[in-house]
Amino acid sequence: TSTPVGDMAEVAGIRQVFDPSKVTIQSTKSLTGHCLGAAGGIEAAAVVMQCYTGKVHGTLNLTDPEEGIKGFNVPSKAQDLKITGALSNSFGFGGHNSAIIFTPYDERG
Repeated sequence: TSTPVGDMAEVAGIRQVFDPSKVTIQSTKSLTGHCLGAAGGIEAAAVVMQCYTGKVHGTLNLTDPEEGIKGFNVPSKAQDLKITGALSNSFGFGGHNSAIIFTPYDERG
């Protein structure tokens, strides 16, 4: 969401479903800025590319993380990572929200 309250709500939801020690969180908006209506599509495309390359981008300019993200891997620069699945959340003002999970393509089926 790129807002402190929205970001912590998003993290709280992730924490309810996933073990933080097994989750990497990063912000595409730290690289692109907020692209308003295009933000969800751009972030989904970034997740697809990360699944394809096995390289997770970092979160730029994160100097004082909120307490709520403790326990998660929040890289400040790109990391090679074995990705088995990736969640792309898109939460907007007024309750316009979506979540989609991508997995790397496996040509073996």
